[in-house]
Amino acid sequence: MEYKDYYEILGVKRDASESEIKSAYRKLARKYHPDVNKTKEAEAKFKDINEAYEVLGDKNKRQRYDSLGANWQGGQSYTPPPGFENFGFGGNGQAYEFNFGGQNMGGFSDFFSSLFGDMMGGAGHQSNMGGMNFGGFDFGGMGGAQQQRASARGRKKTQQAQTEDLNITKTLNITAQDVFNQKPVSVSFTEISKCTQCPSGGGYCSACGGTGIIHTPKSIKVKIPLEVKAGQKIRLKGEGKVDQFGQKGDLFLVIQYCDKEYQVDGVDLTKDIEITPPEAVLGCKKEIKTLHGNIGIKIPPMTSTGKMLRLKNLGLPLKSGGYGNLNARIKIVLPDNMTQKQIDLYKKM
Repeated sequence: MEYKDYYEILGVKRDASESEIKSAYRKLARKYHPDVNKTKEAEAKFKDINEAYEVLGDKNKRQRYDSLGANWQGGQSYTPPPGFENFGFGGNGQAYEFNFGGQNMGGFSDFFSSLFGDMMGGAGHQSNMGGMNFGGFDFGGMGGAQQQRASARGRKKTQQAQTEDLNITKTLNITAQDVFNQKPVSVSFTEISKCTQCPSGGGYCSACGGTGIIHTPKSIKVKIPLEVKAGQKIRLKGEGKVDQFGQKGDLFLVIQYCDKEYQVDGVDLTKDIEITPPEAVLGCKKEIKTLHGNIGIKIPPMTSTGKMLRLKNLGLPLKSGGYGNLNARIKIVLPDNMTQKQIDLYKKM
């Protein structure tokens, strides 16, 4: 039988990491998927890709495959090592077949069977299932309903992996006022994608200017949910990248508060209130601005820097109704232009 170089099939080096193998498999699977590429060559290629990933994507199988050592010269005839010759791949000594999306894709190669037949049940092994699901594909013996369900799971898993590559994650800078207003916030960003208009001959492309990259400006409206916290993600379904088959990813917005006036902690706010040294000693009344409008507060005598005055129900809105609190944090500051007379008074004190 002919040796199969699974590393060459996936286009990776023999010391490739698991993530590199997975990434290579995803790209090739998308390119040769039977629902996308209808050529006969693609069908055979897709079968080889999946067989290669079944081996290199599994630690034990990969180790067994690599143990062939000097016998791995690709394209040459291959004789199984001692102990492998009589292994079958099914209960009747024949290879299982698998289906993808209802389309028969044929069984694994004889080379695969000789190496891993015992791991799949061995010659003469009887199973109540009569077959098995492996990596999302259906291997012989299953009923029609079972095959459909297993194929659907396999397709869903593949689609999820492909869609993840189309997702976009952006930081969304907001203020306490944005949350309080409960009005949609405009989000603008630039989507970067590979140019699909570049001429195959390698000439100049007017679409991307020869860079191979397309920059597409996008703007969408987002309503900020109540009680949103810093670091929380907002998911906008279908607003991510779009591949050549029309499949859409999602846009994830990571919340970050950039507020010069308020420090946000859930639904509670903290704001600095500046007073002068005499006001701190003698006490005073101050008018301060809040999200709910201007209010007057009374600062008691002998108030030190850092003291908090808790103002109830003047924070951000709650989902259940009502509001959080506003903490007025006292900050003692000196006047910008002190007169000599004022300075002399401080000296007398």
